[in-house]
Amino acid sequence: MSTWMRERLRAVPMLVWMVLIGLALRVAVIPFDTIENLMDAEHIHAWEQGNVARALVDGHGFGSPFVSTQTSAIMPPVYPLIVAAIFEVFGVHTAHAIFAVHVFDCLINALACIPIFLVARRSFGERVGLWAAWTWVFFPYGIYFAAAWAWSTHLLMTALLWLLYLAQKIEVSPRLGLWAGFGLLAGIAGLVEPSVLVVIPFLILLAAWRLARVGKRWLLPGVAASLTLAATIAPWLIRDAMLFHRLIPMRDSMGLELWMGNNGYSVRFTSDDLHPLHNAQELADYNTMGELVYMDHKAAQAHAYIAAHRAWYAEMCLRRAVYLWTGYWSFGSEYLQMEPMDPFNVPFQTCLTLLALAGLWVAWKREPWEAIRYAGVMFLFPIVYYFSHPEPYHMRTLDPLIVILGCYAIVSWREHRAERRRTAAD
Repeated sequence: MSTWMRERLRAVPMLVWMVLIGLALRVAVIPFDTIENLMDAEHIHAWEQGNVARALVDGHGFGSPFVSTQTSAIMPPVYPLIVAAIFEVFGVHTAHAIFAVHVFDCLINALACIPIFLVARRSFGERVGLWAAWTWVFFPYGIYFAAAWAWSTHLLMTALLWLLYLAQKIEVSPRLGLWAGFGLLAGIAGLVEPSVLVVIPFLILLAAWRLARVGKRWLLPGVAASLTLAATIAPWLIRDAMLFHRLIPMRDSMGLELWMGNNGYSVRFTSDDLHPLHNAQELADYNTMGELVYMDHKAAQAHAYIAAHRAWYAEMCLRRAVYLWTGYWSFGSEYLQMEPMDPFNVPFQTCLTLLALAGLWVAWKREPWEAIRYAGVMFLFPIVYYFSHPEPYHMRTLDPLIVILGCYAIVSWREHRAERRRTAAD
């Protein structure tokens, strides 16, 4: 390699290399995906985001994610719009379009290296930032799920990271523009996946509290962020209210989600056989009743079952929490036929959680405000899944935070060992 070439390569910023390497790894895995192969006839009809995108391309607006011609409020708008734009260029459900959607997800996932570095550096220093960002480049969950899971998860994850980056800034600055920018991004993230909205009040209140402690104005900035957030999500809420003549809090599918996890089935964390995409009778009920009536019906069924089986429900909520943080649900033969990789995944995910908790403990002793922010987001975000039902991809939004805290624990341990060696040498 020539000297000129070596100099040019050295001039490329480190973060650019991280993104490029991370993207290359993720895209390289796409052809090996056989679990959620969207070009397979058994899977393509069940791709809910793609079904809504197809309705958009066909001029029917935000249609049903199921095999139906109904207008729907199940899927929030941002990701289906992105998929629809890709369909416009490459065709609806074509091989090129599906590949392009996966590449988009891989790009968004790889770009997460940038806010991971920035957030970790501001929290724990540049060394931890570099460790965390490079770990993300090669992180197995990041690579696999970006290549295999065509969903809004990656966009939500990156949006949450940038929200944390802004949260670090608004905690020390009452600038209205900065707070309004936080509210705008929070609204967009909510339109990607409403589950993220549970952490927004916590971040705003934490920032306002920190400003108040040092005598800076906090009320007006908090109002600016809240109003901007409300204005961002308002068009979607108004659209739903006008179409369905009812106030719908972002999406109307909670009844189905609750029923999917609370109907007596416990072999797996949820039974796909009860979903309208996999059950002909459920789909017929959905089409006959209409979306809102069907969702109300499923909510009533779930609430009735929970009321009649309170001990079972309490046990299931605990199992769901354990599953989300460790990957463990069961090692029974029937379960492992459905989830054969769990014996390998459970030790890996459990170790990640323990490392993150170790990092959180070190942060609490050294940087308590950082520990409070990370803990608040990590423990608030998955709560709704404890009570409804979990899926493996639900925790992927929190993976970067787990990586940051895990790297902080490792770096702190290494620094402690080095300090002990120096002390012993003296």
